[in-house]
Formats: sequence, C-alpha cells, structure tokens
Amino acid sequence: MLRRFYKFYRQNYFPINGAIIGLLIGLSIHFLGIFATLFLALCTFAGYWIGSRLKKDRSFLRNLLDKILPPSSYR
Repeated sequence: MLRRFYKFYRQNYFPINGAIIGLLIGLSIHFLGIFATLFLALCTFAGYWIGSRLKKDRSFLRNLLDKILPPSSYR
C-alpha cells in the first residue's frame, strides 16, 4: 500500500505539492489574515534567499552585515 502511494506521489509530484501549498496558504489567510500571511511569506522568502546565498558564499552574511552596520558593532 505504501509503495503504491509513493509511486503515485512520484508520478504526480508537482500537482500534489501545489495542492498542499495552496491548502497551507488558504488556511494561513483564513486563520492569520492577509497581512500576517504576506509577512510570513516575506520572511520565508528572505530566509530562503539568505540561506541560498550562504550556501554559495560562506562570508556573505559577514559582508552583508559590514554593509549595513557600522564597523565592529557586531564582533
């Protein structure tokens, strides 16, 4: 039974994931409201962006903080 479900999932990966994401967005809008949902999506995107940049360049966060903060304020 589990193998059949896994095979079905592998064949329909994008539609199933799209439905799950749509359900989560709908529930989030319903329970949190539109602005809280947009803020949550913005924070999620920012975390993904920073994480993907850190994967490429390990000193990205230090360089970003050097641009934003005065020298030696976080060291």
